[in-house]
Amino acid sequence: MPRRPTLSLASDWRELSDEESVVFSLPTMRVRGHTIVYEDAALRASVRAATDGAVDQPVRFAFATHLAFDPPLPPGAAVAAVFPTIREAAERAFASDLRDRGFERVSRGRRDRTRTAEGVRVALRQFDATVPVDGARVDCEGWLGVWHADGDVSLAGGAYLTRGVGGVDVESGRYRRELLDAIRSVE
Repeated sequence: MPRRPTLSLASDWRELSDEESVVFSLPTMRVRGHTIVYEDAALRASVRAATDGAVDQPVRFAFATHLAFDPPLPPGAAVAAVFPTIREAAERAFASDLRDRGFERVSRGRRDRTRTAEGVRVALRQFDATVPVDGARVDCEGWLGVWHADGDVSLAGGAYLTRGVGGVDVESGRYRRELLDAIRSVE
């Protein structure tokens, strides 16, 4: 069973979910995850009011997941051996999750790297998406981080608006910094 992750967020966020599930399947195993998801409830309320309820979904969210393998990896098998497959599956699952949350035109962007608070290297992938509003599309950006340490694999990420909606101002630079800080904070 995967352990529950912790995620440090810089502002007032509301927990949306805390659950365990099969995150994805590989040819020889299932990968289970314990995931927590938070949203910026104040931004959601502002956007909902500004669009007369047309956009009522998390428009800024963050999550963290710890993974466990079922069956467990064989003794002597390093997570590093399956890490590229896990990272690719995680990217597909994140893009699908964005679509399920109402984001459209989801596409993978550039790769980057960062380090956790403990110094573990995190593989980052940027995603571009839009949210439909009154026949127009509002740009959004997402980030997914995937890393492993001491046999454990973790994922963290989220998405946010990069342009205002209905007169609601957004601070995309601050949102990006806070999301990357949250990814680095996962324990």
